[in-house]
Amino acid sequence: MSTLRQQIATVLQVLRLPTARLHFHTRIDPEQIARTYRYFTKPHPRYKLIRNKTLGAALLDLRQFDQSASYLSHILARHGGAYHAKRARARGYVFAEIERNDHVEAIHAINTSVEMRQGRPMDQNYQEKCLHFDRLDNFRYYGILNPQGLLVAYANLGNYGNFAAFSQLIGLRNNDGIMHLLVIEIVSRLIEDGAVQFLMYDTFFGAQPGLQAFKRMLGFQPYRAHYSLQ
Repeated sequence: MSTLRQQIATVLQVLRLPTARLHFHTRIDPEQIARTYRYFTKPHPRYKLIRNKTLGAALLDLRQFDQSASYLSHILARHGGAYHAKRARARGYVFAEIERNDHVEAIHAINTSVEMRQGRPMDQNYQEKCLHFDRLDNFRYYGILNPQGLLVAYANLGNYGNFAAFSQLIGLRNNDGIMHLLVIEIVSRLIEDGAVQFLMYDTFFGAQPGLQAFKRMLGFQPYRAHYSLQ
């Protein structure tokens, strides 16, 4: 009965989801943008009648913030994410835009630092050491450096049109607030740049409760996403 109740609760939650219209702009990179659009809108691997990243997309509507200070106030008052980021700064961690090829060893160490994440074994791609990273024009690469200058967390952020999305967001597992700092600094940059309306952090319904709580702490909410290719 508990499983049935959970399924009913999930259906009711889906029906109440707000809608976000996310536009892929082919002028950014025709081939890559079209390929990503097909991936986002292909049938879900488990629920064939649902598109891949349509129901429960974890989005932050950046339009509600006129400046980064407004966002910080929002998550400080409602979620506490700003507190954890402040703690990371106090411990000497620094946010930076990075060239991944300068951090090959550190990225491999991060990727292989734990065997399980979100209750699942790490994908084989993370176990294999990448010796050279290509840089895509519509991507930005960010990281958190510890007081000794070692990369301890990184994020690959793609710009697809009126929204940006994380393709990778991963760090060493500690309690210093480094992941909060990484996300908050990226959000603050996007708000100040004003180039995109939404930031996507994958989906809610496929995430474990801890990751869902982390997303909410940073202001992300589940949406029903409608995609277009322009």
